[in-house]
Amino acid sequence: MNPYIVGIFVPLIASLLLRKSNNGKKRGLPVDVGGEPGYAVRNYRFTSPVESLWEGVTTLAELFEQSCKCFAYRPLLGSRKLITKETEVSQDGRSFEKLHLGSYEWVSYGEAFRAVCSFASGLVQLGHKNNERIAIFSDTRAEWFIALQGCFRQNITVVTIYASLGEDALCHSLNETEASTVICGHKELKKLIDISQQLDTVKRVIYIDEDGVSSEVSLAKKSTSWTIASFGEVETMGREKPVDAVLPLAADIAVIMYTSGSTGLPKGVMMTHRNVLATVSAVMTIVPSIGTKDIYMAYLPLAHILELAAENVMVAAGIAIGYGSPLTLTDTSNKIKKGTKGDASVLRPTLMTAVPAILDRVRDGVWKKVGAKGGLSKKLFDVAYGRRLAAINGSWFGAWGLEKVLWDLLVFRNVRAVLGGHVRFLLSGGAPLSGDTQRFINICLGAPIGQGYGLTETCAGGTFSEYDDTSVGRVGAPLPCSYIKLIDWAEGGYLVTDSPMPRGEIVIGGPNVTLGYLKNEEKTKEVYKVDERGLRWFYTGDIGRFSPDGCLEIIDRKKDIVKLQHGEYVSLGKVESALIVSPYVDNIMLHADPFHNFCVALVVAARHALEEWALKQGLSYSDFSDLCQKEETVKEVHGSLIKAAKQAKLEKFETPAKIKLLPEPWTPESGLVTAALKLKREVIRKAFADDLANLYA
Repeated sequence: MNPYIVGIFVPLIASLLLRKSNNGKKRGLPVDVGGEPGYAVRNYRFTSPVESLWEGVTTLAELFEQSCKCFAYRPLLGSRKLITKETEVSQDGRSFEKLHLGSYEWVSYGEAFRAVCSFASGLVQLGHKNNERIAIFSDTRAEWFIALQGCFRQNITVVTIYASLGEDALCHSLNETEASTVICGHKELKKLIDISQQLDTVKRVIYIDEDGVSSEVSLAKKSTSWTIASFGEVETMGREKPVDAVLPLAADIAVIMYTSGSTGLPKGVMMTHRNVLATVSAVMTIVPSIGTKDIYMAYLPLAHILELAAENVMVAAGIAIGYGSPLTLTDTSNKIKKGTKGDASVLRPTLMTAVPAILDRVRDGVWKKVGAKGGLSKKLFDVAYGRRLAAINGSWFGAWGLEKVLWDLLVFRNVRAVLGGHVRFLLSGGAPLSGDTQRFINICLGAPIGQGYGLTETCAGGTFSEYDDTSVGRVGAPLPCSYIKLIDWAEGGYLVTDSPMPRGEIVIGGPNVTLGYLKNEEKTKEVYKVDERGLRWFYTGDIGRFSPDGCLEIIDRKKDIVKLQHGEYVSLGKVESALIVSPYVDNIMLHADPFHNFCVALVVAARHALEEWALKQGLSYSDFSDLCQKEETVKEVHGSLIKAAKQAKLEKFETPAKIKLLPEPWTPESGLVTAALKLKREVIRKAFADDLANLYA
């Protein structure tokens, strides 16, 4: 038979068969639960919330020990060796650090367990008491995970702090938790020294051994009264004088995790071992066939519950974890020396976790490369993408067949090589993922995406889309550890009696719901409730609706809704998600003022796309900042936003009437976005107050 005909009919037949088999499949089922009246749903496979999948395992410490015994000789923690570090200077005079990194060097489960036990004993030898708290203030790396598990072996509560946190938030986090020991990296040690006079309780600092740290260590010893020790020294002390473990109970607080602080100072969420273990157990039942053959790429902040829970899932399954960073992830990442390999190319992972902002950048980067090539290459890519999109919209398995193999070989193989070429499953969380990006990843990376919904307050547990769910724009059915309930929000017009689908504020209940906020009883009482059956619920402030199959879709957020002068409601997040698809937009913040009848927007320009447009137009400019101020440029970008708004069927009042183009990106270091890349609206509003005022003038 003609291969081309096979390529058409095999996917079609498979699609029809799968549609029939999945027709009417219930992924979530209505359930009668206590608490405030509403529409509640549970996972279709479990009648009550899951707490632990393993008999006798009730804490993260017990789970880690069990895995280290089961998989003692298998690789666990992988890190790349630094070969050289160089400084490159761009044409405009800016300096950039470039790294040449070697292959991954591995520590086995058994070796990791011995390192954890030694580190735990070393903490005691250093003088740390188990009723004191330890803060980990570092980028994601193997030492971070060893330190975490070491603390758990002595029932020490860990305070997690984003490495990108500013001075005010850093002081607040350390002082509020009364942390007496801080474990940090090179650049974080410098930050600690700068604010040492403002820290009330810090007595000990453990620094992670790395190139260039010696000068900061000398300064810390001279300018502070802290006991200073290296990570290796603490391990050695514990190895030479081991002490018995003091293992925690399920109800003990494992982590105080600071939310990324999109509004005001961050809040410390108190998580018990029971809370985190419930999420880990639930995810284990959803991710397809994970096991010792898998390799996980770890690069998101471990100070974020998404990454912390994910790495514990990997440990539970005996999976190897290779560490990297967002700045070294691919061959073209900012800190990778030209001609050398990024983390993903060397590790060749099969599993990855990502936040939508990173997946959006992968998508945009590929489209830009395809556009730059033009000609036959672009036409071939467009045809392949269109064919695969048509097939995959029928069903995931409907995209298989000889035609898929052909397109993968000719077109998509190079795209997949960006992340190592072997990714078979992606977990996306932290924010809603656009349907366009989800389809792009499905097609170009050839991997299903498990889109999850959860919060720090629920240990990332909430909902999770199954690998065979081909829909976009939804976040799946309830995880087995949670009940998801919608309650009426009459003010916003969302009711559980709405047709054709119930709508309302999302409330999450289950063993993964945390204790509340440290030293903030008022806020805890406001958003946490315990029902008459003893089940704990968290009121998210997000608005959702349930599909007939029991899957959730996030459609709004109470705090993001602004009422305009004429009474129209504008959902800021919804509009931003629709407009960010413009190729000229790197980031965007919509601003709505109740005293006006229109919206405005601050737009961070996508440099490459805008410079490419300017070149085609023959537009002259002195630098990128000058380009962003030109009337022609603003008109072009505004036009693209209007086009995106029409495609998303936004109302006229939702579309920004005026925009301000900004040349500099918003980064966690600038303080304008969180470490999870969420907008800090109030901070941005204050930083660009004059620009916003001019837009309304």
